[in-house]
Amino acid sequence: MSYASVVPRSGHQLQLLEGSVELFPALVQAIDSAQREVRMETYIFDLTGVGADVAWALERAAHRGVQVRVLVDGFGTQELPAPWRERFAQAGIEWRVYAPLGRLGVLWPGNWRRLHRKLFVIDGQIAFCGGINILDDFHDPGRAALKSPRLDFAVRVTGPLVDEVQATVSRLWLRVEALRKLRDVRVKSAIELLRAAGAGTDKTAMPGKPVRDRAHTRAALVLRDNLRNRARIERTYRRAIGRARKEIIIANAYFVPGRKMRQALISAARRGVKVRLLLQGRYEYFMQYYAARPIYGVLLANGVEIHEYSPSYLHAKVAVIDEHWATVGSSNLDPLSLLLAREANVVIDDAQFARQLRNRLLYAMQYEGKAMDPAEYGNRPWRQRAMEWVALILMRLALVVQGKKYL
Repeated sequence: MSYASVVPRSGHQLQLLEGSVELFPALVQAIDSAQREVRMETYIFDLTGVGADVAWALERAAHRGVQVRVLVDGFGTQELPAPWRERFAQAGIEWRVYAPLGRLGVLWPGNWRRLHRKLFVIDGQIAFCGGINILDDFHDPGRAALKSPRLDFAVRVTGPLVDEVQATVSRLWLRVEALRKLRDVRVKSAIELLRAAGAGTDKTAMPGKPVRDRAHTRAALVLRDNLRNRARIERTYRRAIGRARKEIIIANAYFVPGRKMRQALISAARRGVKVRLLLQGRYEYFMQYYAARPIYGVLLANGVEIHEYSPSYLHAKVAVIDEHWATVGSSNLDPLSLLLAREANVVIDDAQFARQLRNRLLYAMQYEGKAMDPAEYGNRPWRQRAMEWVALILMRLALVVQGKKYL
C-alpha cells in the first residue's frame, strides 16, 4: 500500500484507553464475549499481576471452542512458565513466537528486526491497537516494582479498520507458520502457506461479514514493515507535521528522530506552530536514553518545548496536531521502530478524540513533567555529554551494520 493511500475513512467508533488498568478490562470483556476467534500480537506477554487476567480470559475462550491464536516477539517475551504452557496446550491455544533469537541472540544483526506492534482482534468485529504490552502497569521485569504506572495508550476500534487489522494479523500468522513448517522440513506445506500469505487474508478465519457500529469517526491503520511499508509511519507523521498550523504535541518514549523529522519540527516551529514534546525523563535503556539528548539542542534553539515525564516510565507513542488529528500506536520515533521493527499505529481525524488525548498530555506536561531549560541543557556536565555521544555513536554503528542511513 502506498503512502498516498493513508487517508482516514469514516464509519468508526473509537475509545481511548490509558494503561493496562483501562485496556485489560476492555480486552478481557471482548475476549469473554468472543464466539469464533481471538487473535493477538504483542511484543511482551508477561503473566505478572493483571497480565494474568488476559491469560485467564484466553484460556476461558479456548475452552468454550473459540479459536485463540497468540503471536509474541522472540526477544520481548520470555518463555512461558511450564504451568501456563500446559494450561494453554490443554485449552488448545495456539502460541507462536516471532523470530526466536537462536544461539547468537541479539549479537546477530538479523535478529534486530522485531515484532513490536500490539494488535488484538476479536471475531473480526472489535480491534485494539496501541503501545501497551500485556504487562502490568506497575511491573518492571527484572527490576523493582514501579511506584507509579507507566504512561501509555491504546484504542478500541469498531468499524471498517477492523478488517485491515484482521488481514494484517492473518498474513503474519501464515508467514510465521510457513517458516515453522520449513524448519520442520515440511516444504510442501510451507509453500502452500506462503502462497496463502501472499494472497492476503486467511479467509477461513472470517466466516461472514461482521455487523458494524454506525459511526462517523475517521480512522486509518498505518503499518511499518520491511517490505511495502518501510517508511509509511514516519512519512505519515511528517505529512501531518507539515500541514500543522497551530499546535503539535508529541509524546514518545524513545525519541531519536532522523534529519527529516527534526527539520519538519523545526520548520513548523519557525512558521509559528507551537511545538511541544513530552519525552522520557527516567533512565530505562542506555542507548535510547542518552542518544536522544544531543538532538535536543537544535530543537530547543528553534523554539520547540521539551517536557520530560518523571513519575514513571513514559511508554506512549502518541501525537495530537491542530486539535483534530491524532495517532496512537506502537511506533517510537527512533531508528529501531522506524527502520527495523514491525509497528502499527491508528491515525484518527476527530476533534473529540483529539481533545481527550490532548488534555491528558497537557496535564502530564504541567503536573507530571518538567520543562527543559535551554540554558540548563547547555550547561549539562561533560560526563553526561560524553555518555550521550557514546550512545549516539553506538546507535550510528548499529545502523551501519544494518545498512541504514537515518541520523
